[in-house]
Formats: sequence, C-alpha cells, structure tokens
Amino acid sequence: MSASLALTHLVPLAKEVDENKVTPGVLGFIVFAVMAVAVWALMKSMNKHMQKVDFKEAPDKKGESGAAPADAESQRG
Repeated sequence: MSASLALTHLVPLAKEVDENKVTPGVLGFIVFAVMAVAVWALMKSMNKHMQKVDFKEAPDKKGESGAAPADAESQRG
C-alpha cells in the first residue's frame, strides 16, 4: 500500500519534467555505476600494493654521506 502511495506522489513530479530536455537516463546511470565500481577496484588494488611497500631506509655509513650525523655533532659539545 505504501508503494502505491509513493507512486501517486511521484507521478505528478514525472509529468513536470520537460520532454525536450536531455536527461541522463538509464545509460547515464549504468556508465556512472561502472565508473564507481572501477574506482573502487583501483583503490582496493592500490591499497594492496601500498601494503607491500617497505618504507624502512638502510642506515647510512659514516664515511659515505659526507656529513656527520646530527647525534655526533651534538655529542662534541
């Protein structure tokens, strides 16, 4: 019963739409839905690849960097 009540309220709104105007329609919805699913899949894939990345840096050797580490300078006094 509530579905028929909702339809009675929506039918006058549908009649107010100008038939000369361009609307996205079903094809627009399908294209938007496909793009949304594609973005979701890309984000999921990117998250999986970012989980595999190791951000730890190798410790620098004292002679190779050319500059003394900050801890060594502060200890000199």
